[in-house]
Amino acid sequence: MKAIRRTTLALTAAALLAAPLAALAQDIKPRLIRFGYGLNEQSNQGRATRLFAEQVEKLSAGKMRVRAVGAAALGPDTQMQQALIGGAQEMMVGSTATLVGITKEMALWDTPFLINNVREADALLDGPVGQKVMDKLQEKGLVGLVYWENGFRNLTNSKRPVTKAEDFDGIKLRVMQNPVFLETFKSLGANAVPLPFSELFSALETKTVDGQENPYNTILSSKFYEVQKYLSVTNHVYSPWIVLASKKWWDGLSADEKKVLLTAAKASRDFERKDTREEGAKALADLKAKGMQVNELSTAESARMRDKLTKINASVAANVGMDLWNEAQAELKKMRGAK
Repeated sequence: MKAIRRTTLALTAAALLAAPLAALAQDIKPRLIRFGYGLNEQSNQGRATRLFAEQVEKLSAGKMRVRAVGAAALGPDTQMQQALIGGAQEMMVGSTATLVGITKEMALWDTPFLINNVREADALLDGPVGQKVMDKLQEKGLVGLVYWENGFRNLTNSKRPVTKAEDFDGIKLRVMQNPVFLETFKSLGANAVPLPFSELFSALETKTVDGQENPYNTILSSKFYEVQKYLSVTNHVYSPWIVLASKKWWDGLSADEKKVLLTAAKASRDFERKDTREEGAKALADLKAKGMQVNELSTAESARMRDKLTKINASVAANVGMDLWNEAQAELKKMRGAK
């Protein structure tokens, strides 16, 4: 009887000890990360965000989970940036151009005709110059993880083909809320109107603005072909996206958690760039098939536009700092000389 009683007591004690441990295990929930982005779930941005989320969950063995929120449901880029700075949101991906008001060095990426091809883009963004620009964000409450590719920007409008600089005259063109973009298109003769991306389709549909400029992928995934007739291949700016984290939130993570996010971010970057480039070539063909009239600028007209924008480039150089500007130019010169 004593043996039975001892066994019963032991089992009861074990059960009592196990109960709080089981309750504790139930209380340990995965770290939830709200990750906002502007395009829809079917876009290149949406696909890369999904891969990032999968990688985070896999690398953390389920201890970290990403809740992706697309279609600007958490607000436009500028609103999400402020949410990150305040610690109300954990992560996002958005345009570097919308960060210029926060970190002036980001204006480097808005320089018209700075980058000629994706090889130059990758080397500059992933090298010392790109890192220096990204590191400046921490002073403002943001942490940059990696650059994704938005792509070379091209012009669409509903009024006429733009084949020369004079064709910009009288076109109300939506541009990002960014001083370099505003001044660039004013210099080319357009009536530049700053507007959040989330309001763009409606503005085009109602003729509040006549045109916009974005890479082929975004033009297609956002269905701008439904409200725009003309597409001019200008390749006037190479436009990156950047994956950001709230510094307030980031500083509270463990070293292992930071490593998971950085590793997942780099995997998403490599996937996103490949995906975007493959989709870009197909997107142009799809836009033609959907009825857009496509024209390419002649080399002479591109040169004329560059000449009109020399003051803009000088302004960018002064704004971002001559040391950074000269380092970027030296890197590009080295790459171009190595061909």
